[in-house]
Amino acid sequence: MPTASYSERITRDPRICGGEAVFKGTRVTLRTVLASLAAGDSTEEILVDFPSLSAEDIRAAIAFAAASAEEDLPVPALPQV
Repeated sequence: MPTASYSERITRDPRICGGEAVFKGTRVTLRTVLASLAAGDSTEEILVDFPSLSAEDIRAAIAFAAASAEEDLPVPALPQV
């Protein structure tokens, strides 16, 4: 999912949830969804818990996390052979 796609679904506004990243039109935080995924919850389980979200929102959360990890984590050098 390109950056533009998840940026259309995830936003930060200092007036909503203290500026935490949330899904547009909701007060569901990105952190909450990522924590649910990390705990092993399926997309379907998350959508039951947060009916204001869509499957595309869950994919946007994963894409956002992947892009963030790519920017923040150093890539280890490959061993010389």
